[in-house]
Order: sequence, then C-alpha cells, then structure tokens
Amino acid sequence: MKLSRDSKIYVAGHNGMVGAALVRTLLARGHSAEKLLRPERKELNLLDPVATQKYLAAQQPDLLIVAAARVGGIYANNTYPAEFIYDNLAIALNLIHGAYQAKVKRVLFLGSSCIYPRLAPQPMTEDCLLTSPLEPTNEPYALAKIAGLKLCQYYRKQYGVLFHSGMPTNLYGPGDNYHPQNSHVLPALLRRFHDAHQANAAEVILWGTGTPRREFLHVDDCADALLHLAELDNPPDWVNVGTGQDTTIREAAEIVAKTVGFTGKIIQDTTKPDGSPRKLLDVSKLRATGWTPKYDLTQGLRHTYQHFLSEKAAGKLRE
Repeated sequence: MKLSRDSKIYVAGHNGMVGAALVRTLLARGHSAEKLLRPERKELNLLDPVATQKYLAAQQPDLLIVAAARVGGIYANNTYPAEFIYDNLAIALNLIHGAYQAKVKRVLFLGSSCIYPRLAPQPMTEDCLLTSPLEPTNEPYALAKIAGLKLCQYYRKQYGVLFHSGMPTNLYGPGDNYHPQNSHVLPALLRRFHDAHQANAAEVILWGTGTPRREFLHVDDCADALLHLAELDNPPDWVNVGTGQDTTIREAAEIVAKTVGFTGKIIQDTTKPDGSPRKLLDVSKLRATGWTPKYDLTQGLRHTYQHFLSEKAAGKLRE
C-alpha cells in the first residue's frame, strides 16, 4: 500500500507521544491535513464500541494506526492495574473489530516491547512471545497489547484483512511525559538532571548500580518506521521496532547530564533495585525491510531537550 498525500489516515491517539509524532511526520512529508482523521476524545470515546464502529463506518479510512493507549511507568501500572488492562483491551477490541466491520483496508496496531517475557533471551526476537512469564510490574498493559496483536493476527488469518502490528522499544522525544513518578526512565533522567542543573546541585542520586542495559528509540524514528511498515505489501504479523543497540543506565545518565549541562557528581544508590539486567530487541526483521533509524542517543537527546525547554516555556510540558 503506497501512501499518497491524499490517503485517508486515522491516527487513533494523535495527542499522545507516538500519535503526535506520526501526525508531525506525515505533515512534514506533505500529507493533506484534511485527510488526517484526528477526532478529540469529546468527539469519540474509544471505550465505546458502538460509537467507535459508527465513526469508522462513516469515515472509511484507508489506514488506521492504533496509537491510542493508557500508558505509564511502573508506579502507574502498579497503582492502576485494572484501568490499564481494561482501557487498553477496550481500545484494541473496539478499533480492530470496528475496522473489520467497517471494511477498513489496513490496520497497524502499536504494541510495546513489554509484551515479551521477563526472562526472554537477549536480544528478544518476535518468536519469544508467550514462551515464559511476563514482567509482573507491567503485566496488565502487556496482556492487553498481546491481545491486540493476536486480534490482528487472527483476523488476518481468518478474514484475509491486512491487519498487523509494530512493537517499539523504549521511546523518548517530543511530547514525552516528565511526571516525577509516572514517567519512563529517559524522561525521568532528563527531568531530574535539568532540575539539578537549574538548582546548581552538587550531585544527582540514581537508583541501583547503573549497569542494567536498555534500548532507546527516538519517537520520530518510531513514526518513520511505522509508516514504512504501513507501506509494505506483505508485512510480518508483528515486527520489533528499535535500534538494535543498547546502553547502560549509567551511560544514558551521563549523556543526559552532558546534554543539560549538569557538571556535578552522579551517585549510584546501590541499596535500591536495578530491575531487569537487559532489554534489547532483535530488529533483524525490520532491518531486512530496508529501514534504519536516523538518530543515535546523543543526537536524539539533544533534540529532545530542546523540545523539553520549548514545551516547558510554553506551559505545555506533560508532567
């Protein structure tokens, strides 16, 4: 499916970090703004199956990208597990089944690398899905994302529709959530080091040893990869979306510190837990389709910090 500037594309979750990046990328490529469907929550409640199906039937998009989700870090997942599983299941069910009922030509569902087992071999390939238990701290979210992925897979198998999924690694970039408790590791580090630099603090304390390794993908690269997948004639049922490279938490913290201009000490509180020792996606399938990322971590963080400062100055920072 070749996307033209007049392709009718519904980006569900267009106000979120990934959805906004998709819209930003499409508009930068010259896509018609009028052909981008972006209903606000007050216009369309994705938890309502009847309203969702009616909207899809009326609009008849050429492509539906499911980037809508309830998201958050460990604290949010542990505090609101019922909302995380219910809302994300409902969004997936309503949009995917509604798209099938409305005869939408193509659906691209956005998942997450947390769908893979807690102790999956590293780097994680697509076929390690459901081979052992999930990480308990984000199990409600992961189960809902697995259900959405499988819904696309089985609708494609049974009905012949082109419904498929992309599974991104840890994302960062413009529009991220910088809440002190509900944010992910990289935005949390950026916020902490920015605040320390502004306060002329002598040190920043990080939890754990700093040795766990994580993979990070700039959200604009994620958007580019998803649109690349949306144009493949016969994509895999689901594809890992990442850089294929990881870094230690300590190394990431040092890059963040340099980016924001913090020159104090970085202290590791080794009495605090580390989390999983490594989380890295095998991106062989994605690379085989011809896609590679644009940003390395240093470039991506520099770009992200400029947006952080702009969003903060404009009073639009998510926190």
